[in-house]
Amino acid sequence: MTNWRSMLFVPAAAPQRWQKAHTRGADALIVDLEDSTQPEAKAAARAQAGDAIRHLAGNGATVTVRVNNDAALLADDLEAVVMAGLSAIVMPKVEQASELESLSAMLDALEYEAGLERNAVRVVAVIESPRALERVTSIADAPRLCGLCLGSEDFSLSLGRKPAPLSLDLAAMQIAYAASARGIMGIGMATGIANFTDLDAFGAEARRAHAMGLTGAMCIHPNQVATLNAAFGFSEEEIAEARAVLVAWDSRIDGVVSHNGKMIDQPVVERARRLLSAAGIA
Repeated sequence: MTNWRSMLFVPAAAPQRWQKAHTRGADALIVDLEDSTQPEAKAAARAQAGDAIRHLAGNGATVTVRVNNDAALLADDLEAVVMAGLSAIVMPKVEQASELESLSAMLDALEYEAGLERNAVRVVAVIESPRALERVTSIADAPRLCGLCLGSEDFSLSLGRKPAPLSLDLAAMQIAYAASARGIMGIGMATGIANFTDLDAFGAEARRAHAMGLTGAMCIHPNQVATLNAAFGFSEEEIAEARAVLVAWDSRIDGVVSHNGKMIDQPVVERARRLLSAAGIA
């Protein structure tokens, strides 16, 4: 499974922001054509998006693009960005699976025109309303999906509340469960992502999201990247403990064995194996 611990937004219309974005340490970059761009500037941003993709992918970055989920804009957005180097489309404000089915059909044609393999471009679906959350299981089964994301700011706006754990925990957990059930990424936090100065608070919320089962989060400032990578990654202590569990298991005499005063059985062992695999350790 792909795992992007951190996804950093960079506005397509701001070359000064994206020219060095590949040096910030994010697992993936989001070239943004949506909220960071005013309506009158959409065409200008779209014209620069291709340059951003080529530059960033050419420097080794994993590049995604957040498009506009608007019939008047979507086709032109996709036409401008489907090319070699694009890993995924971030589709905002998804309300139902049929939107993603239509998106996949559009991507089929554009991949063919660009000489790309079919399904080369994946999709991250962003859930931003309670109605969409009610449909999250059908949305999660849509084609091309590599991730589900909680759009905490807009979801909170739909509720008429501030983005905070009391109003967002359940949504975050539902997205985590739906994503995990399908082996795709669960992206987001049960809070807003605008806080780039109080990184202790931001990190605490990221760790809560990880504990819920989410695998990563989006961020708006380079200062947040390292915090997300740490929160959704694995510490040296966790890796050492997983290794110790496997050593204890391999030395067992019967079906179970104790380690540090606790019994180890098959689920504990499998969890340790998956942790090491996710951390890139054989």
